[in-house]
Amino acid sequence: MFKVLLAFGTRPEAIKLAPVHNEMLRRSDKIKLVCCATGQHRGLLDQVLEIFKIEPRYDLNILKKDQDLFDITTSVLRGIEEILTKENPDMVVVQGDTTSAFVAALGAFYLKIPVAHVEAGLRSYDRFQPYPEEVNRTFISHIADLNFCPTKRAADNLLREQIAPESIHITGNTVIDALFHTGRLADNDGSTGKYLSELALPPGRMILVTGHRRENFGEGLANLSLSLLDLVNKFDDVTAVYSVHPNPNVRRQVEKILSSHERIKVIPPPDYIRFVALMNKAFFIITDSGGIQEEAPSLKKPVLIARNVTERPEAVECGAAILVGTDRDKIVKEASRLLESPDHYGSMIVDESPFGDGHASAKIADLIESFLTKRATESHRMNNL
Repeated sequence: MFKVLLAFGTRPEAIKLAPVHNEMLRRSDKIKLVCCATGQHRGLLDQVLEIFKIEPRYDLNILKKDQDLFDITTSVLRGIEEILTKENPDMVVVQGDTTSAFVAALGAFYLKIPVAHVEAGLRSYDRFQPYPEEVNRTFISHIADLNFCPTKRAADNLLREQIAPESIHITGNTVIDALFHTGRLADNDGSTGKYLSELALPPGRMILVTGHRRENFGEGLANLSLSLLDLVNKFDDVTAVYSVHPNPNVRRQVEKILSSHERIKVIPPPDYIRFVALMNKAFFIITDSGGIQEEAPSLKKPVLIARNVTERPEAVECGAAILVGTDRDKIVKEASRLLESPDHYGSMIVDESPFGDGHASAKIADLIESFLTKRATESHRMNNL
């Protein structure tokens, strides 16, 4: 029996680790699963835990008002040390690029516990975009014993960085597993239709918007909001729904600019089932989120990426996404093309997602089980020499 600890702290991490969690539960005869939530997000994280029925054994509950990167780093490191020392797992699994993921991996490294990195190898090659995630994910890959890459490009990035080839595996992205699973839940959940009705959106084409990245605070988020005003004023049949992150740096600015327009809805983040329903309803999406860049191609939704660079260039290269940054004029220009040209809109609907087929979590569980079995066999052999 192998003990595996999943560590996560934010909503996106929990969404992308949920399929891995469920896959490992199906192997309870071989794997004892322990979950640790850091609480880097609170309400948003709890939504996902409830939907996917994840019950963490440990919750560091680090969230506090106006916390910064120093607060998150020191709180998680102290908390995870105690848990790892007590549980002594055979492996720690982290996802993505958050501070929680990096610090959990660092704590495991300090205690010489193997680390598996889900969604490894993404690179923008600009250490401040996204910030601090680009540096976090780079550090984690150099710590990890297993790097699960969503695409060949991600694997090639690691090879160029001289990460051990035997640690690199192309699995697809677990967010596609989560998306398909959530779609099935939504089909059986009448509350999604009720939720959309309660939003009372005017008839017409809906643009779904999210924006929360630190590098976009201030002028960037203001430009994004002003571009939405331009679009709804230009097109009488267009509405916008802005799902606003609870960070006060985001919420206050967005609400100040957008809250008075009748065809723009500023809403708190819905749970994941309802957010998938919003994505399905949207005509297209404007976002600086990483996960949405991966989800939208599978949902046949064009994406305008409100970043200057992306660590997910596959979405751009396959034609499903366009980088627009937070340039107000560029956002309006590219959004107008989608609204005015059916041919252009159709060109951004791809037949096959570049991010996987929905079976990444099974591949990851197989690889973890194989790694731990091999490691245990080698340890047993050495002890019997």
